[in-house]
Amino acid sequence: MTNTIDPRDIISKSPMSTLQIVAVALTVCLNALDGFDVLSISFASPGIASEWGIDRAQLGIVLSMELIGMAIGSILLGNVADRIGRRPTILGCLTVMVFGMYLATTAKGLVVLSMWRVITGLGIGGMLAAINAVAAEFANARRKHLSVALMTIGYPLGGVVGGLLASKLLQTYDWRSVFYLGSCLTAIMVPLVYFLIPESVHWQTRKQPAGALENINKTLRRMGHQVIAALPHVSADARKQSSGDVFGSTLIATTIIVTAAYFFHIMTFYFILKWVPKIVADLGFAPSAAGNVLVWVNAGGALGGAIFGFLTLKYDVKALTVGVFVLSSMAVAVFGYSLFGEPPEDLQMLSFICLCAGFCTNAGIVGMYALFAHAFPTHARAFGTGFAIGIGRGGSVLAPIIAGFLFESGIPVPVVAMIMAIGSLVGAIVLLFLKINPEHEQPVGATAGSAGNQSTASAPRAAAA
Repeated sequence: MTNTIDPRDIISKSPMSTLQIVAVALTVCLNALDGFDVLSISFASPGIASEWGIDRAQLGIVLSMELIGMAIGSILLGNVADRIGRRPTILGCLTVMVFGMYLATTAKGLVVLSMWRVITGLGIGGMLAAINAVAAEFANARRKHLSVALMTIGYPLGGVVGGLLASKLLQTYDWRSVFYLGSCLTAIMVPLVYFLIPESVHWQTRKQPAGALENINKTLRRMGHQVIAALPHVSADARKQSSGDVFGSTLIATTIIVTAAYFFHIMTFYFILKWVPKIVADLGFAPSAAGNVLVWVNAGGALGGAIFGFLTLKYDVKALTVGVFVLSSMAVAVFGYSLFGEPPEDLQMLSFICLCAGFCTNAGIVGMYALFAHAFPTHARAFGTGFAIGIGRGGSVLAPIIAGFLFESGIPVPVVAMIMAIGSLVGAIVLLFLKINPEHEQPVGATAGSAGNQSTASAPRAAAA
């Protein structure tokens, strides 16, 4: 049986099929790779500093290198994902990540290591923009925010699992083993994505490349949904839309606000992620123990992201995000306060505090990704997300560097932590000004039926969800 309604409307209103659930699950795994790949340098940093004899300021620069690549990759490759599709972008990014992680093991100095970390970051940045769009576009309307939230908690899950494995490896092998592990795990995902994630129906419906009707119906059949008789007619106005609309009059305010909020919160987030292992190691604990504390940060992040995702089923995403931003600032300040006085005899209390900090800060990241998917329409979703992440990543680049120079200037760790905690509070204030157009949740600019089979009776409203 065929119908003439928009295929995006079918996906939006139908229960999620096994293929859709698998696609979202794979975005969780892909983000877990991102989490491990980004944090791999944190796990390896004590060994690198010891082997090469570098100080904190130099180490802070190295810790930021893949973040620079991520910023560039998010902006450039997010645009690519809107132009050529989500699936080829993900596969290309995975390939870049495999080689970047592997070649980092061949580095003999900071310059070469930094170069490979930038290249790895390019792949990670493009991946983030593409998988956010996939998680949103493969979900139905009711589960959209939950799917994006689950995708986002892959990041701390990757940190937890990868951190446990890295801690074990570091007990026997040197820091290079962490990058070998990351390269192998990333390579495994290439065939899984190739065979199990088809191109987004939303993207194909709007772009309508050659063979779009056949490919859309093939995907709809794999999902267990009804097929369509003809492609929806995309209006002239919709065809004029481009990813550059994120800078147009209707979206520019949204773009600025979400980018700024992400920028400030990410400074607080990455201070914890990048410096916890080194701070703990400097307290006199073994590198493997320092890695375990970072695992607790990510365990808290996974828990916070999951709980946040389920809360989005009942509560407003923006309000939830503002709330966890404020809690993030408080949690990181408490982390700093706990380090006043004598070093702890064990890491139990510090690990618990780090778990709480991870819970709050990653819940804030989940909230921002849900807002990205909610705030930008389909034709600009990957680029809008990528731009916000890319520019926002400036905060992640600055965080380790600023903290490193503050440490080198003689400011104690507790004070530095409290300074870095301010970022999330500023992000919460910025986010209060965000207004979201509810029509971005609806299909815009298409009428059902082709030129030979016009049927406006069942035509959905315009092109974005």
